[in-house]
Amino acid sequence: MLLSDYKSFIATPANPDLPKLVVRRLGLQDYEPIFKTMRYLAEHRKAGRSDEIWLLSHKPVFTQGQAGKAEHILNPGEIPVVQVDRGGQVTYHGPGQLVAYLLLDVRRRRLGVRNLVDAIERAVIKTLSEFEIEANTRQGAPGVYVNGAKIAALGLRIKQGLSYHGLSLNVNMDLEPFSRINPCGFERLSVTQIADFVQLRQPMLQQTSKVMVDNLLTELGYLTCYN
Repeated sequence: MLLSDYKSFIATPANPDLPKLVVRRLGLQDYEPIFKTMRYLAEHRKAGRSDEIWLLSHKPVFTQGQAGKAEHILNPGEIPVVQVDRGGQVTYHGPGQLVAYLLLDVRRRRLGVRNLVDAIERAVIKTLSEFEIEANTRQGAPGVYVNGAKIAALGLRIKQGLSYHGLSLNVNMDLEPFSRINPCGFERLSVTQIADFVQLRQPMLQQTSKVMVDNLLTELGYLTCYN
């Protein structure tokens, strides 16, 4: 997979001591090639390599985290289940969901895992607030919720001081596959999406992506400069 073939831009740091950060927009992708690529990059890190954020959506897939239990996958049907190395249990990815993967040298940034998780959750909450959706987090249940229903899932892997995986935000998608699992390991957990609350004039996924990346950049110390 040649990531250089996709459109990207370089974020401008608010502090010149911050490392270079490249934002890539990858469109709709199969899950496994993306997963294998980011894992390879984390395992074969080259000195001086830029940090990256990947923005994309996936074709339908269930992903089962390291702590995942088989009983939380109720009836996957024709949708494949992929075992992955992030934290957490099972979740669903599909078209109309915004996924952001954060490939960061957290050691170089002196950024703790808890601080990174908090920054991601703040970025999601700020994004939703810009669509006039009030959201919050829940103790012991990573992710972001609206009226008790999960709207964004979060799962990271830190390896040798490097992060990969990231977040998924439900924007305008078919939510039915979530009924085939216990989302994130919680029985009868309701899920929701931005489209349940607002109607956007522009393509909803594209507009949400613009807002989300600006908020992620702000949290990481970069100027908002989405192209």
